[in-house]
Amino acid sequence: MQVITNGKYKSVEHRVIAQTDGARMSIASFYNPGSDAVIYPAPALLEKEVDEKKQVYPKFVFEDYMKLYAGLKFQAKEPRFEAMRAMETTVPIATVKFYSLSLT
Repeated sequence: MQVITNGKYKSVEHRVIAQTDGARMSIASFYNPGSDAVIYPAPALLEKEVDEKKQVYPKFVFEDYMKLYAGLKFQAKEPRFEAMRAMETTVPIATVKFYSLSLT
């Protein structure tokens, strides 16, 4: 969501305040696109924000991002997006798939 909204909606860092007097249970849930999905800010949102800011996040293939993420787990997101920006020119235009997002 953070990339598709060009930073309008940001994901939060996972935080836990553990209780000392009991057990803690966590359940992880992930919803990811297909590995070949090309992720980038929604053009309609960029058009609306043309005066405010330019495209903040690069276009990248989800599988490439996950490979990078695996090596940089638990580190800040910004270096991962910068690394993806450096790779951005290698994303073939013919493989671009846009996943529509309704913000209304």
